[in-house]
Formats: sequence, structure tokens, C-alpha cells
Amino acid sequence: MTSAAQKIAVVGAGWAGCAAAVELVRIGHHVTLYEATRHPGGRARRVVVDGKTLDNGQHILLGAYTETLRLMRIVGIDIDQAMLRLPLQMRYPEHSGGMDFIAPRLPAPLHLLAALWRAKGLAKEDKLALARFSTTARWMGWRLNTDCTVTELLDRFDQTDRIVRLMWRPLCIAALNTPPERASAQVFLNVLRDSLGARRAASDMLIPRVDLTALFPECAAAFIERRGGVVRYGAAVKAVARTESGWLTRTGNGTPDETGAFDAIVVATQPGQAAGLLEDWPDKNSAAAFGYEPITTCYLQYAPGMRLAHPFFALIDNADENAWGQFVFDRGQLDKNQAGLLSVVISASTEAIALGREALAAAVASQLATAFRLPELEHPEWVKVISEKRATFSCAPGLVRPENATGLDGLAIAGDYTSGDYPATLESAIRSGVKAAQLIGG
Repeated sequence: MTSAAQKIAVVGAGWAGCAAAVELVRIGHHVTLYEATRHPGGRARRVVVDGKTLDNGQHILLGAYTETLRLMRIVGIDIDQAMLRLPLQMRYPEHSGGMDFIAPRLPAPLHLLAALWRAKGLAKEDKLALARFSTTARWMGWRLNTDCTVTELLDRFDQTDRIVRLMWRPLCIAALNTPPERASAQVFLNVLRDSLGARRAASDMLIPRVDLTALFPECAAAFIERRGGVVRYGAAVKAVARTESGWLTRTGNGTPDETGAFDAIVVATQPGQAAGLLEDWPDKNSAAAFGYEPITTCYLQYAPGMRLAHPFFALIDNADENAWGQFVFDRGQLDKNQAGLLSVVISASTEAIALGREALAAAVASQLATAFRLPELEHPEWVKVISEKRATFSCAPGLVRPENATGLDGLAIAGDYTSGDYPATLESAIRSGVKAAQLIGG
């Protein structure tokens, strides 16, 4: 509990805003959380399509997501019930020309050494290259003197074409949502440091069993209200302004009941929206100029009896062969109410979505049928393609990201785009929200 409780506004109920509001009420402040839509979650939320509850994008969390897991526990989420925990793995369909890499539950780094020794589909030179990368990265402390692209880093570490294609490229695209040829090597190393380079459980993969809104934002909102906070849905903040005593927010046309007075404020919107709200924010121009990458998820419904051998598989994508999917998830193994439903993820999907939704769905179904050698997968009963066109910022080398602190008294910024070690992930959003809350309310 803080010595002096403040009245604080949080603008935006995405994962960063929810995290900021939870942290603020936890330490004893009076919080009003504004959300323009009717539901929390931002760019990681559930959607209902044709009576089916889906996510606007399939996600994998990592055991290294310490702040996300901490806040989930605080708001009352049973993590073991909400997510399926699997050891680190890159498993391709048996006859697809990929590999089978799965870490046993041994102490680190023995789990990686054993996984590498047992891996199928890799030649000796591939395994030596992977071992060399891990050893050298540890020796370097996972730090570069000068940032470069992931492709340049892999070339420097003499990685084989096959290990790049089957391990490093898909991991880079999944983690940074940016292709290796223009992705930050330092940010990629940060992710590897906290997963592959840490304790074994940190590398575990956590796959949500529940929809993304239920996974955290919904429980966060309930926690805020239980602690005396206010959550206002359908309340788009149109302006914020400094006063002699704090900050004003304005929703609607600014009538008295649409204006709020606060001691401090956290703006947890997308960077372009934050820049539009904050005239005096020093970083507004750089934030508004960010480049973005889309993520597309293709949902395919088959008969309820259809089931893959494992909850998820990696896929070999190849634009020249019209194969776009990078990972496929058997939703029926995560939620019995979704039997027969597959979700296929296409990160950094600008080229893929240019095909059009119908053509992309057909290409994904054909890719699945070929990869699994199951012709029936080419003919799903129902499909839905969901693209989040501004899913993440483009994580380029040397990218300067805004600090949470703005230099303006009582104002902090939160969002997965703010300065930090991680790319635009759920953990990055949560960490940013917590840091912003501590800056103005700690």
C-alpha cells in the first residue's frame, strides 16, 4: 500500500493497460480504466465468428514470461488450467522434410544438449552449428557491440542452411514477427537468453486453453473492480490535458460527465493514438513513425474426429510453393469444445494476405494436406482468415523505442512498443504496463 493513494487514469485496456491498472490498484491507488471498445484485450482478444469463439491471433507464451505469469496469479488465474505447458520443441509433420526436436525435462543446459543429441532430421553439421551458436552466444553474454540483422548474425555463427530454415528462421519470425533479413539480432538474442539460456522451465511453451480475453484481460478487469477501481467500456478518450493539479481526460464532446480529473495518467494505446493524444510528448514523432508487421491466423474446421498427433506442429513455409503456414495448432487438444478445429499461424504475413482471404485459406488447406499426407485436410467444412494488420512493430536493428517515462510529471506511457529487451509480445506489454505503473504510482 502506498503512503498516499492517487486518483489515476489508464487509457486503453489492452494487455499493457490492464497490467498497469492491476499494478496500480494492487499498490493502493484509485484507478479508472478507459477502453474505447466493449471488451478488454486490445490486439490479443477473442472474437466470435459464426457462433465460434476464436482469437484474433493464435499465441504461444513462454515460461520466461515471468511478469505475465505473476500478474495472472495475482488476478486469480489458475495457470495450469488456463494453459497447456509443453517442453521446448520444434516438431514437423513426419514426412514433411522437417525435423523432430524436443527438450526432455532435465536441468538446464542438459535439456538442450539431450534434445540436440536425440533430434531427428538433422545432420551432424546441423547439430554442431546449433551447439556452436548456443555456446558462443552464452560466451558473449547474449550481447552484441553493434546490432545487426538476424541473418547477419547467423552467417557470422556459420549456421547451416537447414538449421536456419528449420530452427532459427521460424523462431525469429514467431518471436519478433519480423523476417530474419530485417530483424534485430540483439532483440532475438534477448529472447533466446531468457528462454534457451535460462533455467529449463523458462524455455517451456505455454499454449492457451482459453481464449485470449479470458486468459488475462477479463480477469484483470474484474480484479480492478473488486479493488474499488472503475472500468469504463465504450469510452474513447479523445483528449488529455495537463492542469496545475494533474491531468484531465475527455471522452465524447467534453460535457461535465465526460471529463475526468486525475492526479496522474498512463496512456496505454497504440503509439499513433498516443501521439495524437499527447501534444507535449517528446517521443511522439518517432512513435508515430513506427513500421508495422501483420499476423494472420487461418482457422479450419474439420469433422470432430480429426486429430493431429500432437497439440501443435511447425510447418515449412515457402512462398514459391504457395505454402504460407508456419505453425498449426490442434485446438481440439486444448479445448474439447473445439474438436476438429485447426489454427494455422502466418507471422509477418504481408505477402500472404495479398493473395486474398479465400485464396490464402485454400493454399493453407493444401499445405496441411501435403505436410501431413492427409488428402482430407484439403477440404475443411468451414474456414475463417483473421489478419491483424498492425499486429506488432517491425523489430529492426537499432530501433529506438520510447521510454515509459515521458519527462512530464504524472504521465507515463505503456505498450509493447516501449523501450525494453523484448519484441512486441504479451510479456513486453505486461512489463511495460507494470513499469509505467511503478513510475507514477510506486
